[in-house]
Amino acid sequence: MKFLKHLMLFTVISFNLNAQSNSSLKNNQQANTTYAIKNVNVIPMTKENKVIENTTILIKENKIYSINKSIPKDATIIDGTDKWLIPGLIDMHVHTLADGSPFVIYPTKGPLVSYNTQYNMTPYIANGVTTVFDLGARTEHFGQRNEIIRGDVIGPRMALAKVIGGKKSNPIAKTPSDGRNAVRFAKEEGYEFIKVYTWLDEETFKAVIDEAKKQNMKVVGHIPVAFEGKPAKDFFVPHFGLIAHAEELSKQTGDYSYEKAQEFARLAKDNGTWLIPNLTNMLSISQQAKTLQSIQNLQGFKYVHPLMQSKWLTSNGYYGASDKLIEYYNKLYNFHILIVKAFKEAGVPMVAGTDAGISGIVWGFSLHDELKLLVESGLTNEEALASATRLGAEWLEIGDKLGTIETGKFADLILLDENPLDNISNTRKISGVFVNGKWIDRSKIDIMLSDVEKWNNANKERYDWNDLLNSLKN
Repeated sequence: MKFLKHLMLFTVISFNLNAQSNSSLKNNQQANTTYAIKNVNVIPMTKENKVIENTTILIKENKIYSINKSIPKDATIIDGTDKWLIPGLIDMHVHTLADGSPFVIYPTKGPLVSYNTQYNMTPYIANGVTTVFDLGARTEHFGQRNEIIRGDVIGPRMALAKVIGGKKSNPIAKTPSDGRNAVRFAKEEGYEFIKVYTWLDEETFKAVIDEAKKQNMKVVGHIPVAFEGKPAKDFFVPHFGLIAHAEELSKQTGDYSYEKAQEFARLAKDNGTWLIPNLTNMLSISQQAKTLQSIQNLQGFKYVHPLMQSKWLTSNGYYGASDKLIEYYNKLYNFHILIVKAFKEAGVPMVAGTDAGISGIVWGFSLHDELKLLVESGLTNEEALASATRLGAEWLEIGDKLGTIETGKFADLILLDENPLDNISNTRKISGVFVNGKWIDRSKIDIMLSDVEKWNNANKERYDWNDLLNSLKN
């Protein structure tokens, strides 16, 4: 988000307030538009998931008003003939760019780089990702969420998790007492979830999770390295609700057999712990280790901010790995496929997440890659879709509001040209997206993406990752 300027002239303040009022009026007018999608095939993604063919969906005041009922005269008609309607997608593991504290090096300086919130959110919306779970949330993300809620920015709903770790995080908790205090502070700051991180010691890890339970905050995250070499049952702590990567399991063992995957699945089932497989992450890492061309060939790379383009290409921590390390990455990826199979077999819920924002993982675009990899790993097309719709909403405890197509739920929807139950890659064939009841058709999506690409190209020379790091010394 752009930082507020505290010392403004009254005339400037008045101008901004008027602009916001006009923007709010315009957005309210859009929200009040009634839409009718006619002759569409609906994939509701409820547990029964009975496809409703050739029906009419009425959207009114940002919610699904009716299914297969009469159309009011004032409705804006959208032709859904031979098209397929699914719920908006949920990426359960993202890291969204935002201005912020990493670049503050003395009081009053502020960040060295500011981002355009709309440009950050456009790749999500263009790909039908209407809800995201940010697992590295900071204060600035609250500001971004506020911009979206106000209607100043078209973006996804944002769930925010506060990271607590033993080092390399903010805050750092080195004792159980520190951990409990960190959870309480996060609750007071308005975070909804806690993310436990890699460097917590065993007792602090358990204390953070226990305190989160007391504060009614669900826990997602990493399995600390402190558990390496110990029985797997030790880190399946009650109320540890969601593992952020399959990699968290593979780094705990040198046994990459299906039997080991089944052991993890049994323990997760018994503990009520869900999984984000995050297959995209490890596959991307192994590809980058071999060649940076894999990044330049990414479909969404041109929509990545120039600073991140520079970082991914000039300061890539994976590129140049030894053959032995690449072989290790490949072993991990193959084991992660076994983990998906074992968790499916055991009936452990899995939700789709991508780690979008780390090197080589592009916001929005990567979720379609993840769905394809999940299907290749043994999920049906329907199961993969459930992982990115109903199940994500269920874990976030907003399943009464979104994740399925039912009357009364928010109108976060994707209109597809072809059936994703036939081929999961059809989730990419987007005709338009409803974002909180606002209709964005294909032409508008293309314009939004083009705006991002043009700005990136025009400003590419202004951003160099290494120059930025050097500027921190000044």
